Amino acid sequence: LFAELGLLNPLLPEEYGGTGMPVSTLALVLEELAKACAATALLLIAQTDGMLPIIHGGSPELKERFLRPFAGESKLLTALGATEPNAGSDLLGMKTRAVRQGDTYVINGQKCFITNGSVADIIVVYAMTDPDKKAKGMTAFVVEKGTPGLIYGRNENKMGMRGSINSELFFENMEVPTANIIGVEGGGFKNLMETLTINRIFCAAQAVGIAQGALDIAIKHTQNRVQFGKSLAHLAPVQFMIADMATAVECSRLLTRKAARLVDDNDREAVLYGSMAKTMASDTAMSVTTDAVQVLGGSGYMKENHVERMMRDAKLTQIYTGTNQITRMVTGRALLFT
Repeated sequence: LFAELGLLNPLLPEEYGGTGMPVSTLALVLEELAKACAATALLLIAQTDGMLPIIHGGSPELKERFLRPFAGESKLLTALGATEPNAGSDLLGMKTRAVRQGDTYVINGQKCFITNGSVADIIVVYAMTDPDKKAKGMTAFVVEKGTPGLIYGRNENKMGMRGSINSELFFENMEVPTANIIGVEGGGFKNLMETLTINRIFCAAQAVGIAQGALDIAIKHTQNRVQFGKSLAHLAPVQFMIADMATAVECSRLLTRKAARLVDDNDREAVLYGSMAKTMASDTAMSVTTDAVQVLGGSGYMKENHVERMMRDAKLTQIYTGTNQITRMVTGRALLFT
């Protein structure tokens, strides 16, 4: 359906057949989708994950080869392969290696928790080409589905976001042409950080949507549920909960939208505000969905009333694209050392 509506690849530049949707507009789209289903919003976020590294760092030739096929009603899917069993928050602990041999790089290693991993048509894979150089020793490659040596592991059985696939990937002597490097050798870490800055804003928008969806259900329930001869809406403790939930959601929404506008304006403060928005919005989503379950009481614990799913979905927003401990560090360092 997204493909038919031209929405599957919202950030695809106009010169490659896309709409070139602004980040601030996509944030609004993600929020609306996540009100109903966070995993559906994650589908669009995953599409940006695999596309942004190419948009930011790809040569004109690489963009033509790998962006053009996503135009129109294309149903091709993308993925971003960075996380490893021992390299989550510590991305420089990455063990995947890429060794140049003539006109190819031979890649060995593994990735985990990769959104769209087993179904993606192209995967942006980050590997260390020179570990001794640390951040300047990481390189990004475009890997196509069906590449010999690309092996799929299990699809994870997750707590939430169960409508989205996360997979293990293994690379066994996988040969990738040098022409598939994004940017230059050693430019992968910078490329990844640029992608994560925007991805965190999308995560924040998703979290705002989850929280708003849960709040809407909680409000409707308090208006309709009668206890002690009147609706729950007349009880002061419930009013306080709803007030706090709504206030936190609106604060998160405004901060997220500011961060998105800063990206569109190419403002350097987008890194700072993106980290703050992701932290606040995801913490808000977790607290609001938890309170929504509480407001609904026993029925909130049952699957048919949705808020328990929203609560499980919300938890991931505190973890992926940088845990909230990491985003707090990013925020603190940006304020204290720049």
